Amino acid sequence: MAEAHCGIIELGHACLETPQPGAGLNLCTRHLLAAYDRMSQDVGITDILPSPCLACASRLGVRYPSGWLCAICDWRVGELPDRDAMPVRVDVVYYVRYRDQIKIGTSGNPRGRLAQLSFDTLLAFERGDRSVEHKRHVQFASHRYPRSEWFRVHDALTDHIDRLAEAGDPWSRYAFWVSQDIALQN
Repeated sequence: MAEAHCGIIELGHACLETPQPGAGLNLCTRHLLAAYDRMSQDVGITDILPSPCLACASRLGVRYPSGWLCAICDWRVGELPDRDAMPVRVDVVYYVRYRDQIKIGTSGNPRGRLAQLSFDTLLAFERGDRSVEHKRHVQFASHRYPRSEWFRVHDALTDHIDRLAEAGDPWSRYAFWVSQDIALQN
């Protein structure tokens, strides 16, 4: 049986290198790397950004020959958001746990609001304003501590929070929502 050779023909001559084992393509290492470099120019390479994105603070980016884009909001790394743009306000309903209680609150500035609270764990964010918060208070009213935004832990509430948490880290979700609004503004 003849030894396999790379399937590339350059300047009329077949490459005589042995194909890379397990590559799934009949290409030697040199030609696999050349193909990868060529494709990465079009699709980019996902990697850690050299610095946080100025629009959404993400650390995940896509590197192209022309520069970096944030993988979350597509902001070009190094470009500053327009100074003329109005500040973005994204209202969220937050769910925090303190011992055996869960607070359902809302804020347009969740970092500032959560800094004012004592809690054990940030459980989830849900995009929404006071009307969404009110719906949740009504939805889980049978487990609410009177005249408060605190609720006893129970299955329906934890199921709701678990569904929200499936979307990922609350702060990453918030950064994504902010970046969406910035992009729509610009």
